[in-house]
Amino acid sequence: MNEWLRKITEAVSNFWKNSSVIKKVILFGVLAVIIFAIVLTTRVSSKPTGVRLFNSQVTDEQSRNQILDRISQENISAHITDDGYIIVPDEKTAVRLRDTLVSENLVPSYIDPFAGFYNRSWNTTDAEQRVKLKNAITRTVKNHLEAIADIVSADVAIVSPEPTTFFEDQKPVSASIVLKLTPNSDLATNRRRIQGVQKIILSAVEGLKEENLVISDMEGNVLNDFDGMADFDRLSLIEKQQKLKRKTEAEKKAEVLSALQKLASADRIRDLNINVDFDMSEKSVESTEYSPIVIKKDNPDTPYDDSEYRDTLPISQQTVTKEWQGTGYNPEGPAGTEGQTPPVYSDMSNVIGKSTETGVTQNNVINTTHTTEKVAPQTGRVTVSLNVDGRWRLLLDPKTHRYVVDEETGALKREFIPVSDEDLAQYKSLVENAVGFKKDRGDSVFVGRIAIDRDEEHRAFDEAYFKKLQARKTTVLVLAAVAVVLVGFILFRIITKELERRRRLREEELLRQQQAEREKALWEARDDANMQVTMSVEESRRAELQENAINMAKEHPEDVAMLIRTWLMEE
Repeated sequence: MNEWLRKITEAVSNFWKNSSVIKKVILFGVLAVIIFAIVLTTRVSSKPTGVRLFNSQVTDEQSRNQILDRISQENISAHITDDGYIIVPDEKTAVRLRDTLVSENLVPSYIDPFAGFYNRSWNTTDAEQRVKLKNAITRTVKNHLEAIADIVSADVAIVSPEPTTFFEDQKPVSASIVLKLTPNSDLATNRRRIQGVQKIILSAVEGLKEENLVISDMEGNVLNDFDGMADFDRLSLIEKQQKLKRKTEAEKKAEVLSALQKLASADRIRDLNINVDFDMSEKSVESTEYSPIVIKKDNPDTPYDDSEYRDTLPISQQTVTKEWQGTGYNPEGPAGTEGQTPPVYSDMSNVIGKSTETGVTQNNVINTTHTTEKVAPQTGRVTVSLNVDGRWRLLLDPKTHRYVVDEETGALKREFIPVSDEDLAQYKSLVENAVGFKKDRGDSVFVGRIAIDRDEEHRAFDEAYFKKLQARKTTVLVLAAVAVVLVGFILFRIITKELERRRRLREEELLRQQQAEREKALWEARDDANMQVTMSVEESRRAELQENAINMAKEHPEDVAMLIRTWLMEE
């Protein structure tokens, strides 16, 4: 072992002595890169793969499932550890999710979403701990508020009074929040969003109540003054009602137009106005309906109604009969005094009489239906106005079948065909059925046939038509001129070729005559040996070339034919 270490030491020492400065620098660089890679790998491997959403375990399975479902709606991956902690990718995501869960009241009551943001050592005093807690809560609330989309920045001020001995002397916790909102944010007027922000702050600051919390914007407007937001709520309600009104009118208008434009062109039916009145008041209606008792239901198999009804059904009956017989007794007061009975009744006293009283009490039952309903916004009076334009027909000449031109205006003659009364009645009936016409509701439907001004449209059509005719005439003239030029060129070529052919024939005839004369002279010279014939150099050369051409034509007739064809094509 010592020998091995000694050899390694000697090898390193020899390498260091024999190495140049460049090799030493490279060695140190490689070692530095290796050390940096090892440290970086260690830090990355030791870094946690996620952060806890809450520092407490979510033990309730239903609450845990609700939280996971809400996280999945945000397209954020999350998982649960074996000990019940919810893990999310990073701290920024955790802050945003805590904000969302608190605003939607999905955090279980036994979990403090803002716990665990400060640590306490053994030498920390209570005052320092309260300051740390206050700073941690302030920083956390600020981060949560700035995580909301429409909040650019948040200024948080929390006042936590010192604890006192007596509860009556304890001052309440208060907080002031100033928010800087984006230009197009609706958070300042949206009650639900402001309540969500307020709930986040109240959950983060222990002991803070709504009356001690003030949320304002950069202009100093108090946002959580819900009593003063009644005007905003009323305006929002009116805006929603108007939006519902416009939506209903647009739907009805689209239905009517789609039905009418199948019968006539869209250009003829385009002036359609629909106004729908809504009763936006909320009403509670109670009604009682009495109906007879069904003894026998109607048999659907029979062609007639065999049902049996009864107006009442007795459930109890009592009969009382009273009979009386004897003399009448007329009390006249105490003994020894004169009675107060009138003489008429005094004469009838002590007269024998008889009376019978019979009473029957019967309790009947009938069908009674009590209905209590809240009437939602209902559709009121519907008014519709529709204008159907007639048709314009271009007049044609029966002989030429072309459009007739008005001699006075120079435009095409047209004939207007208005909508007939039968078609107008059918259009009105179609509109009434489409909008659910009710006469007792006061609905009104008007269908007119006012002609639409189409002078500009007709003028544009006439200009295009006459321009098309002019273009057609110009095209015909140009084509005729081109045809004349072509015919003239062809005639010129034909005449030129004919003249050239005749000139060539004359030259050939002249050459043929000269050749015949030369041949005649040669034959005569042969016959007369004493005659000496002299030929010029040019004539000798021409005769030689002609003889060579004749020989070549005999030996290569195809090449000679191609050469002649090329000459003719060039000419």
